[in-house]
Amino acid sequence: MKKIGLIGGMSWESTELYYRNINTEIKNILGGHHSAKLVLESVDFEIIKNYQHDNNWEAAATELVQCAKNLEKVGAEFVLICTNTMHKVAPEISESIEIPVIHLADATAERIKSSGFTRVGFLGTKFSMEDEFYVGRLRDKYGLTVEVPNEEDRKIIHNVIYDELCLGQVLESSRVEYLRIMDELHLRGVECIIEGCTEIVMLVDQTHTEIPLFDTTMIHAQEAAKIAVGK
Repeated sequence: MKKIGLIGGMSWESTELYYRNINTEIKNILGGHHSAKLVLESVDFEIIKNYQHDNNWEAAATELVQCAKNLEKVGAEFVLICTNTMHKVAPEISESIEIPVIHLADATAERIKSSGFTRVGFLGTKFSMEDEFYVGRLRDKYGLTVEVPNEEDRKIIHNVIYDELCLGQVLESSRVEYLRIMDELHLRGVECIIEGCTEIVMLVDQTHTEIPLFDTTMIHAQEAAKIAVGK
């Protein structure tokens, strides 16, 4: 079994989901008492959050590059960045190490394509919704048509992530707002929704809506498990 390297802590609540989901998938594949071989570099998210909102992506990249190098040194054979937003600096991380970085957007797009969808709604932080590093990759590399919420709803999505979910708070009032936004995207013609922030699944999962949801946390974790066991 290959050793998985995780760059986590952004937030630790969603990193916990990664650990659980990876091990669950390893057990599903191999059975018995099998569990994942992995190592975790977990950052202080307060520092990363401040870099994000100060638009200091160079400093954020430096921090995560060091994490990736540390993982490589202790034997990780591939790396997952356990956050959608910080895939903004995925190129810098990939260039700094010899082992592969398994890109979350690629794993998600491949799952969507295999499901037959082409027009998707995307919810995430304002950085992921408004910059090209993620939505552009879905469109240009995979031919997906990607819709994001309007400006006011993007603010709601972003603020709930940082002010509630990243602090472990799951509020029914915010779930209602997220479901409203998802419904409005569906009315605009999207066939499914990408939960493009690793914390969103804490608030909304498939039991809350009939619109097909793609949980990026689960998809990324499942992809890691499959690679680890050679599938």
